[in-house]
Parts: sequence; structure tokens; C-alpha cells
Amino acid sequence: MSDFNIKPYNSSDKIIWDDFASKSNQDTFLFQRDFIDYHSERFQDFSLMIYKGDKLIALLPANVKDKILYSHQGLSYGGLIIWSQTRFNDYVNIVQAVLKYIDSKSIEQFFIKALPSIYNELISEEWNYIANSLDVKIETTDSYFIIDNSKDYAPNRNRRRALKNAESQSIEIVDDDIDFFWEYILSKNLKNKFGIKPVHTIEEIKLLINRFPNNIKFYATKINDTLTAGVVLFETKHVAHFQYSSGNEECSETGSLDVLFHHIIEKYQNKKYISFGSSSTDKSLKVSKGLMYWKESFGARLITQNTYAINPCNRDNLKAIFND
Repeated sequence: MSDFNIKPYNSSDKIIWDDFASKSNQDTFLFQRDFIDYHSERFQDFSLMIYKGDKLIALLPANVKDKILYSHQGLSYGGLIIWSQTRFNDYVNIVQAVLKYIDSKSIEQFFIKALPSIYNELISEEWNYIANSLDVKIETTDSYFIIDNSKDYAPNRNRRRALKNAESQSIEIVDDDIDFFWEYILSKNLKNKFGIKPVHTIEEIKLLINRFPNNIKFYATKINDTLTAGVVLFETKHVAHFQYSSGNEECSETGSLDVLFHHIIEKYQNKKYISFGSSSTDKSLKVSKGLMYWKESFGARLITQNTYAINPCNRDNLKAIFND
């Protein structure tokens, strides 16, 4: 492992970082520095670049707070970013090198909010295998509902009926008025139902749309020029993900959100997966039965997203993985 070394990320490394991330097995625009750093004032960056000799072989988007390392509190997911050709032996050495480095920096605990498996270019479950050797604790498990587009799109009878009834509403699909949607539909609903705000401000989401116009899309429905529902979609190579969605007070009667989701699901049939995201509504991560049913009615099925807690001192446990 002596030829593995760690370099803290510096803003001068942006081009190198972005190029590696875009060609990695975890190619998602959330790992580009223009996304990671859009709210850099909120986090103390501790991102790492891992080299084997003089060759960059892995990245770790991360931030640090009170001697605890997170990958990453400003992202929907984190963990190691690696080449799709990375061999398991190298993966183990990368993890050992990272844990040794952060231990030397007096990091007491390391949390990884794992990348859901649907985002990987190739099957990649190395972490799942070595986690047991590291005595990793699963801190939380969140529920994500997805549609597998390799199967026929099959909304259930209730959803088909709702879509049929909505045909009488003259619903128009548009891509404007995100300001109105954010203030008068999304923010209002989140406050009234759950007492929370959107993770992003309207200024932040518009900044990100400007930075990633091919990856972040806004779709909405209108009836008689009145905006009735909206969706902010995050698009990656294989996944179309509903980041935000909400409808006005008449939405359940008009079927606007049903129509909008149906339109997007059909539009993005070229993706491997349609992601409905988490079905929890607070930090308890308990599943909302209402959200669960609505997502399942479109044919979505549950996958998990774990957050892991790692003690850097356990790195030597990895030496016992291989039977020489």
C-alpha cells in the first residue's frame, strides 16, 4: 500500500477532478465541483484525491465538522469515486489509505451517505463487502422508490383511472414559471404539511440550472394559464430523478401531478431508471404510507440508501480480507 498517497483537493485541481469524475464508474453531475462548491460557505471542504504512484485513481467528496468527516453533507450521496476498471485489491488499498490519512488528521469518525446502486456505470459493491471487516455501523437506511425501465411501464388501475379522468382538464405541459412554483406551491406545501423548507433556495436552484442546463430540468402543468403542479428533475446518464415535486390545492382533483409524472416517465424511457427519491418526510426516515402508495401506483419499487459510520482506527482489519 506504500505507493498509494492522498492529496487534499485544491481549487486549482478543479479541471483534473471534474475530468476524472465525468469518466468514473459514478458519473453523476453532483460530483462535479460546480455542484459540490455552489454552497461552499456552508461546509469546510475536506475532499481528497487518491493517487497510485503519480496516477489519480479515486476521489472522495467530503467535508469536515468537529473532527467528523462526512461524504458529503451538501450532496444527496457520496463515497469513493473510482474507475469502472478498478480492481478489488486496489479498492481495498484505497480505503486503507484514506482511513490512514484521515486518522492522521485526528478525524474520529467518518460518515458515508452511499451512492444508490442505480447510479453506477457497472456493478460496484466492493464497499458492501469490506464494510463488515471494518465493523462499519449502518447509521440510517432510507427508502428510495424507482422504476426499472427494462420492464414495461405499468401504473396500477387507480393511477390509470386518475390519468383517464384528467383528460377532461385540458392540462398543458410547460417548462416555465419556476419562481411561482417554488414560492406558492412547493415551499407553501412543505411548510404547511411538514414545517420545513426546500433544501435549496430558489436562487440556488436557478444557479444550478444555469450551471447544469442539460442535467437539471423544470417541468410544470397549467390549466387555463394557472400553474397547478411542478417537478424539478435531476438527469444523469442512466437516471431521471424527481428532486422536487408538488401540486396546488386542486391537484388531487385535477390530476395535474399524475399527468406530469406520467409525461416525464414516458419521456425518459431511454434512461435505465426513473427515481422517485426518498419516501420519508423527516429525519426519522420512517416511510410515509401516502408517498409510498403513490409511487408504487406508478410501478416503482423500493431500493435502499444506507449511511455508514466508520471508525478510521479499524483500517488494519482489512488486512484479513485476503487469503494469501
